[in-house]
Amino acid sequence: MQNKYPIGILGATGMVGQRYIQLLADHPWFEVAWLAASDRSSGKPYGEAVKWRLDTPLPEKIAKMPVSPADPAGAPRIIFASVDAAFARELEPKFADAGCAVLSNSSAFRMTPNVPLVIPEVNADHLQLIEEQESRKQSGGYMVTNPNCSTIGLVMALKPLEERFGIEQIFVTTMQAVSGAGYPGVASMDILDNVVPYIGSEEEKMEAETLKLLGKSEGHTVTPLNAGITAHCNRVPVVDGHTECVSIKFRKTATREQILAAWDEFKPLAGMDLPFAPKQPVQFAEQPDRPQPRLDRNRERGMAVTVGRLRPCNLLDWKFVLLSHNTVRGAAGATILNAELLASLGKLGVQADRQEPSDRSRRWEPDTETIART
Repeated sequence: MQNKYPIGILGATGMVGQRYIQLLADHPWFEVAWLAASDRSSGKPYGEAVKWRLDTPLPEKIAKMPVSPADPAGAPRIIFASVDAAFARELEPKFADAGCAVLSNSSAFRMTPNVPLVIPEVNADHLQLIEEQESRKQSGGYMVTNPNCSTIGLVMALKPLEERFGIEQIFVTTMQAVSGAGYPGVASMDILDNVVPYIGSEEEKMEAETLKLLGKSEGHTVTPLNAGITAHCNRVPVVDGHTECVSIKFRKTATREQILAAWDEFKPLAGMDLPFAPKQPVQFAEQPDRPQPRLDRNRERGMAVTVGRLRPCNLLDWKFVLLSHNTVRGAAGATILNAELLASLGKLGVQADRQEPSDRSRRWEPDTETIART
């Protein structure tokens, strides 16, 4: 692991845990060093414990790694966590108290006042909240969360518009892929030839998280954006890629050209050389029938949000369609990018044989065949 941060994955056998492993293969800054899962998997080689569901091979080195108990003893100082919220409420503070940087995909602590809920392109300044956590003061450990998979795409499309025009009202309807439910997820007899107009707690998460992400970090907490929002969330028979239909009301008048310019010029991470940061975070599709999951979900290695069908709204001001890859940008990739941002800020603690910044900042360009199949 020379020159790389050792990473532990909590919830390694789950779908997001598998995606971490896939995306971290050959990453220039991070290397998987520790895997943990449920008690029934503990002690087994990972290759025996996991039912590998991704369409790239399980790396042989990872397959041979033993699955450890979900305990901070022996774990590295950086933990990527993706476990059910009920388990996260118990486990994540335990790792933070033990001095670990816990980067979580769970919903358990997203709305906790002193826990940052972060999209690096949107609200990197919220990371200062880690200094308000008791574990940070006692052991150096802390928790950082990334948002719900449906929220990330929405907020990335809204952020440059909110900065320029202000937002008063948001109306969003989602068509969410089955991979968002994990594995085995939604039963085939429930989802094939069907749309399920209910995803437990999804609408509430989307509404609350959006306003926190677009809010202002003030002192010891975040003041949410003062805007109205309502969400309708639906599960549809698509494997990967959440599609969302959005209508918004601005505080200032905006033309189509101004909206397109806001998206095109939105590059807040430019020059930081974070390996997973998309060069163009929000991309506009000119075609009248785009974006589409099969055609657009893998833009920028699955880390970009595609917007399209921008047109006037008869009830609010403007409406458009967006698409984001829910298990890459909306889950594992979001955690990885948060970790890269923290590393660039010197917030990840001890690193074995740390590289010089000029070496560490080289942009990673993974194999294009892998991207196409992701």
